[in-house]
Amino acid sequence: MAKSVAKSGGVGPAISQSVERLVDTVASRLTRFTDARAEAVELVAAAFDVPRHWPVLHANRWVDRQQWEKVIVATGKRAQGAPLAYAVGQANFRQFTLHVDGRVLIPRPETELLVDLVLSRCAPVVGKGKGGVVVDVGTGSGAIAIALATDGKFERVIATDISADALAVARHNAMRYACNIDFFQGSLLQPIAGRFGRRQGKLAAVVSNPPYISFDDIESLPGSVRDWEPAVALFSGRDGIAITARLVREAAAQLAPGGLLALEVDARRASLVAELAASDWRYDDVRVELDLAGRERFVLATRGERE
Repeated sequence: MAKSVAKSGGVGPAISQSVERLVDTVASRLTRFTDARAEAVELVAAAFDVPRHWPVLHANRWVDRQQWEKVIVATGKRAQGAPLAYAVGQANFRQFTLHVDGRVLIPRPETELLVDLVLSRCAPVVGKGKGGVVVDVGTGSGAIAIALATDGKFERVIATDISADALAVARHNAMRYACNIDFFQGSLLQPIAGRFGRRQGKLAAVVSNPPYISFDDIESLPGSVRDWEPAVALFSGRDGIAITARLVREAAAQLAPGGLLALEVDARRASLVAELAASDWRYDDVRVELDLAGRERFVLATRGERE
């Protein structure tokens, strides 16, 4: 990766500026941050899609003009307060580098664990050659769907989103990784309602990181989230669970017996979401899983055999 973003020895179209000089230039424009140089190193690394320590270890590399200009543009956006991922136009998720902008939520590390939980729970079924159909609801950048299509062995991966703009981003990312994903626009599972009859297998899994922030929590959000990320991907009524509650009901109607519902939720409301699923007679084995920080972050439920 390093060779593609910065050239040594003056090879290729370069200007007489080093990585170190680029970091200095970026830092001089990020004075709004307490540690402008650390912020500059992180931005340069993110823009080049290299490890965070790379700019320090390769300080004397020459930077080609195209990459220099890309970083300067990103610096301008960051100086205006844009989240780092939006400034550089990309975010890492598992082994993928995804395009992101203000049309989609920035993928978080917690969601990587949600994918791991789904792959782990579905592995025994996949191992028998019965991967079935999995749906990523509210796909945003396509992160979950792309990970499931790449790392799982499902027969079909579907992604839905209410936002046409978000689906455009997700399609772009899926094409980059040659993922075979079917995209549908609409609210939650409504775009595919009726496509899978109960006697025709139905869905093996419904996976989602739905909006789960309440309107009452808006002011407590960091400005980088509140002022930049799309509201449609963040907020879910005054209680924060309106959309999640709808998805719990809709998924029960479309999951096959033994199918998995896997949700990322607000840690403060995980027990409430679990109670909603447990109170629905169609679900069995409802459980709450922790994220790496020990917070109640995920709710998993299995569709029972009852009609």
